Amino acid sequence: MDFLMHDFQGTAVWLWLSFIAIVLALLALDLGVLHKENKEIGIRESLLLSAFYITLGLAFGGFVWLQAGQQAGIEYLTGFVVEKSLAMDNIFVIAMIFGYFAIPRHYQHRVLLYGILGVIVLRGLMIGAGAAIVENYDWVLYLFAAFLVFTGIKMLFSADEEYDVAGNPLLKFLRRRLPVTDRLHGDRFLVREKDEKTGRMRTFVTPLLLALVLVEFADLVFAVDSIPAIFAITTDPFIVYTSNIFAILGLRALYFALSALIHRFAYLKYALATVLVFIGSKIFVADMLGLAKIPPMISLGVTIAILAAGILGSLWATRNDEVKQVTEEA
Repeated sequence: MDFLMHDFQGTAVWLWLSFIAIVLALLALDLGVLHKENKEIGIRESLLLSAFYITLGLAFGGFVWLQAGQQAGIEYLTGFVVEKSLAMDNIFVIAMIFGYFAIPRHYQHRVLLYGILGVIVLRGLMIGAGAAIVENYDWVLYLFAAFLVFTGIKMLFSADEEYDVAGNPLLKFLRRRLPVTDRLHGDRFLVREKDEKTGRMRTFVTPLLLALVLVEFADLVFAVDSIPAIFAITTDPFIVYTSNIFAILGLRALYFALSALIHRFAYLKYALATVLVFIGSKIFVADMLGLAKIPPMISLGVTIAILAAGILGSLWATRNDEVKQVTEEA
């Protein structure tokens, strides 16, 4: 059992195995117990599940704090907050994808579950590659930082633009290359049907699979922002990966809670853009001040303050929207 105490990527093997065991247990609970059948997840259940995942993610941060010290714990919590917030932005895109394909809510959780499984693998590969690059070429952190500042500024000027699903080049490519049915076939991704042109049976792709591919592609795009963001906070692969995955695990539950309230978060993208600019610029500010890095507690405090201002400001600005909607419907 001595191998459990050996280091892997700077962290004891038993810590990695503990994390993997928790993730597998959560996936088994979700897939095998809570949602064995296709059903619509209500807002109340979604909020409870979201609270559970957030609590678990924060608790794991406390565990990191106890095992690796205060700085590691604060860096994990900062990463978790940033990744969770960026995941909320991803919800806007996912809602548009489901709306475009007219995916019923009781089939959406199947797409999101497979999407999260893909995310776990994809983020692991990207973080592993990023960690190897940063370890050998530490100047890459400055490229990450500059990219975050550029992305944040770009997001500020494009926050009001909607995601164009129909214009997605990947969707256009898939429609040209693959036979796609014109309707859903329950929760199936592939179906066997007679080809009207040849009269032979052929495997067709359903719109549900197209939605899954676009959800995975959307996460890949968001990972290009989120992974440099977490590396700008810490280069510890264990903290980077665990904060990422715990933030993503609750995305499915969070989606069903927030998808109906997206219009209430009018200023969230501006807050996220500001956070990206802050995280990227603090590396350059630390250099100018002669610091190794901005103290983790300051980074965490500023990040939470910016996000809280964006969320509370959004809710205040749209506080009368529900009343107006009810009045118009009446």
